Amino acid sequence: MEENFVKFGLKNPLRNGARVWSFVMLLALVCLLAACNANQTATRDFDAEGEDGIDQSLIKRDVAPQPDAEVAVIDTNYYGQIVVELYPNLAPEAVKRLKQLAGEGFYNNQTFHRIDPELGIIQGGDPLSKDNNPANDGSGGSDRPDLTAEFSDVPFERGTLGAARSASPNSANSQFFITTKRQPAFNQRYTVFGRVIKGMDTVDVISSAPVAEGTERPADPIVIKSVTLQPRSNFLGAQVR
Repeated sequence: MEENFVKFGLKNPLRNGARVWSFVMLLALVCLLAACNANQTATRDFDAEGEDGIDQSLIKRDVAPQPDAEVAVIDTNYYGQIVVELYPNLAPEAVKRLKQLAGEGFYNNQTFHRIDPELGIIQGGDPLSKDNNPANDGSGGSDRPDLTAEFSDVPFERGTLGAARSASPNSANSQFFITTKRQPAFNQRYTVFGRVIKGMDTVDVISSAPVAEGTERPADPIVIKSVTLQPRSNFLGAQVR
């Protein structure tokens, strides 16, 4: 058959079809890889839509936040300090995890790898943000098991500390985010475990930092020099702005 097409100076439609099919398959593979990479970089990003499996009966309701005796103090390079009070009565495991990791120096020299002023968040806590591969930022965590969701009806207001997770409700690990504005879409879908009591001006400056084109990654690294635990009584006079 091929000889007949050559003989009459015609192009083999089967061969052309095969070429087109191969091209389509190659294009599909490229798109799939791109999607996989996009999913990888967002594995711990918390604002996935369409997830299910949230057991409404497990949401804590009508429980007022009660601050822990210690606060988490986030020191950054150039930007200043953020002081966050913690709510173990709302989310004991999330608070315990942050305190454990902070005590081990886990967060030292990581970055705020994601900022989104429109959504109203800054996000950090990924150990992979310390390497030289920005494509994996947002996909890392500690070597400890993921945490079971500790959702409550405490709303996400300006300055709320939330546990970052993937689409699974029970996937929070080490990453956290701070809201720069009220965000009702997060309510009862993500774990609230603290609130900024000092340094919201720092959070605002970080959230408005320039980003790399086409990304939510700061153009210049915003380094978390350390996260330390200090007595809350040292900051009782702090005013949130």
